[in-house]
Amino acid sequence: MRDFDNWRDKLTSDEDLPSEFRLTRSQIVYIESKAAGLEGPAVIGRVYRSKSGTTLYYRGLKFQSLKGAGFKANYFEIESGDHYWISGPRKDQNDRLYGGNRDVMIDDDVRDEYDKLTN
Repeated sequence: MRDFDNWRDKLTSDEDLPSEFRLTRSQIVYIESKAAGLEGPAVIGRVYRSKSGTTLYYRGLKFQSLKGAGFKANYFEIESGDHYWISGPRKDQNDRLYGGNRDVMIDDDVRDEYDKLTN
């Protein structure tokens, strides 16, 4: 059985981003793994959109839309097939499906910008 709580271990540093990733095609988002159930490990970080907008990139992971076919999920990770909920962060910080922000990690590189969005 896979350890779903450690999906963050697969992440790489933003320093490894290809040069075609541009800040203008990036966005701060809430990312929650749905691989183990309705509430999984979550992070707030910066994703980059492909030029066509069909793929999201986050620290070595690539996501594509489920196009409405997911249950409480809207994206899947291309390599593993695991489902995720990805959305813009909420101003009231209740990003989880059933409210709250318990155990939601915030990437250091977006913390200041996230604080401005939510205050």
